Amino acid sequence: MLSIGAQTALGRSTAAPKEMPPALAVSFSDPKARSIVDLHVWSMHQGLRGATAGELFDGYCQNLVVRGVPLLRAHVSTQTLHPQWSGYGYTWRRELNSVHVQQFTRGGGASDAWLASPFFALIARARAGEVNPWLRRRLELGPEERDFPALREFHEAGGTDYVCLLYHFGENGDPAHGTGVVYSFTTDRAGGFSEDEIHLLQATLPGLSLAMKAHAGYDIASGLLQTYLGQDAGRRVHSGAVERGSVHSLRAVLWYADIRSFTRVSDVSPGHQIVDMLDDVFETMTAALRSRGGQVLKFIGDAMLATIACDDSDRNEACRSALDAAEEAMRALDERNMLRASLGLPTVEVDLALHVGEVLYGNVGAADRLDFTVIGPAVNEVARMEKLCDALDRRIVVSAPFAAAAGDCDGRLVPLGSFPLRGVSEPKIIYGLAEEPSVEALAQ
Repeated sequence: MLSIGAQTALGRSTAAPKEMPPALAVSFSDPKARSIVDLHVWSMHQGLRGATAGELFDGYCQNLVVRGVPLLRAHVSTQTLHPQWSGYGYTWRRELNSVHVQQFTRGGGASDAWLASPFFALIARARAGEVNPWLRRRLELGPEERDFPALREFHEAGGTDYVCLLYHFGENGDPAHGTGVVYSFTTDRAGGFSEDEIHLLQATLPGLSLAMKAHAGYDIASGLLQTYLGQDAGRRVHSGAVERGSVHSLRAVLWYADIRSFTRVSDVSPGHQIVDMLDDVFETMTAALRSRGGQVLKFIGDAMLATIACDDSDRNEACRSALDAAEEAMRALDERNMLRASLGLPTVEVDLALHVGEVLYGNVGAADRLDFTVIGPAVNEVARMEKLCDALDRRIVVSAPFAAAAGDCDGRLVPLGSFPLRGVSEPKIIYGLAEEPSVEALAQ
């Protein structure tokens, strides 16, 4: 759980009721109408300033409490487009006076608890054609009002009334903005919610949902860009770095990995096993880079290009981290190969080259199809170095500039000789690990 945090119902910088912009201040003699307009304007103002879904829901609940709505608990869930998460949930609780965020893992099927929930019931009604379905259960009136397992839990916690509402995005649902939101509100006041409070929810939640949709679209775009371009490149593109030919110089450790004999393995294995194997290998390699600041720029068929940005002051640390990651990845790959072999699945070896140098980082491509990538002689060189692994019977090779920057890594690196690289004018000295089992020995 990730806490957004709160201190008091009134003393908050992000979620407490704020003064309306002067141009939007409206005077109503009817306090009920005034509350509806004020809360609607608050939602629009927060949406325009780019408040997150958590901030929006937290602030909305705080506004309700200030207006005398006796909330015990409130929750909102929304779907998203992300390879890891199917959606997010935000729960506000009075005893904590804060919102907690939950991520729903993609895959694995729907749980029994979800299928037996009021949310699922509303979604089924919406799919059947009902517009903005909602339900209310007066929990204190008897067992027949507690017809969902979750409602029995809320009643045991003191809940007296429960309201659940759904708002759909678009005619058929738009995954690019999330397909919709489902809300629930629970009170423990004797007699439950008043009719005015129910009306306040129904009148103001559409505006909140529109602001939630704006954030959902932003969050989905950000997540997809970072997933498909890499975290740093995705952030840059989402922040406006979209002009073709716009690049800047970057010093970085370059990591180029390629699966050895991939064509042979793919020719004798079913397609779904090959895809599963690629996912397994790439996740194993990427996992070693994540905690060390590595950025995967692209997967090129069965190859992978990644970087660790550095400058002169931290070049030694970056090179050492890259070598640590390479050794960790190879150990993890050996373990995965043993498991895959025991299951009768195809296994592969990975060749890896490490280099350090100046590259150009930015937008390259056609007018209507760009790639945010790195280019330059150093990139070409590291790709050519990887081809030496097979001839040298090595899984990891590194360049002389990398070895010098890493300080030989406490004797872990030794020179292997000078070798010509295709497309490179002069032979290059190549280093390898002082202690590395041969690929042939690992295959036995």
